[in-house]
Amino acid sequence: MVDTRPAAYRRSAGSPRGQARREALLRAVVDDLAANGLADFSLRRAARAAGTTHKVLLYYFDGADDLLGQALPKLRERRVEAVQAAVGATGSLADRVRAIWPVLKDDATGVRVIDQAMGLAMYEPGRYAHLTAEAYPQYMAGLMSWCPPHWTDQRKREVATLVVAALRGCIAEWRITRDMTHITPALNALVRALDREEKEG
Repeated sequence: MVDTRPAAYRRSAGSPRGQARREALLRAVVDDLAANGLADFSLRRAARAAGTTHKVLLYYFDGADDLLGQALPKLRERRVEAVQAAVGATGSLADRVRAIWPVLKDDATGVRVIDQAMGLAMYEPGRYAHLTAEAYPQYMAGLMSWCPPHWTDQRKREVATLVVAALRGCIAEWRITRDMTHITPALNALVRALDREEKEG
């Protein structure tokens, strides 16, 4: 949706008060998405969740797609925080990857919305690719920090990319089948590969 309204219409949205209001609205929408998922998401539903009107949301955001695009990074932040809490501050990369699976498969934290967004991006990339554009940078920083400090940045990036890709595949399988029969062997193989990688020095 292209905003064709005069710039003066939105002038106050950039003020400190406007920014605070915008953040409050966004938090309410993020909470609604975490609780109810992406099914039937609309500006009107978002407005109800935020206790306002869809016209007010259009004052601060360029439509439903823009709102989703700004809400998803907030939800990913919650996932990253939950993962960090699960793995703690120490441990090998393999041990940490093993420890985060329960967090990734847990619906109660609202993270399923992130996975739904990934499906939308695959189904209609022209419209929804922006929903997942920031995912890799958000995930990669933490994963690279778990790698042995003496590794080169390139090696850390390669291994972290492998972990993200493998876990995304496991998450997709879990969301579709709810069957760990094929997922557990894949996770075990990933952990063994990471163990070998770390032992190589």
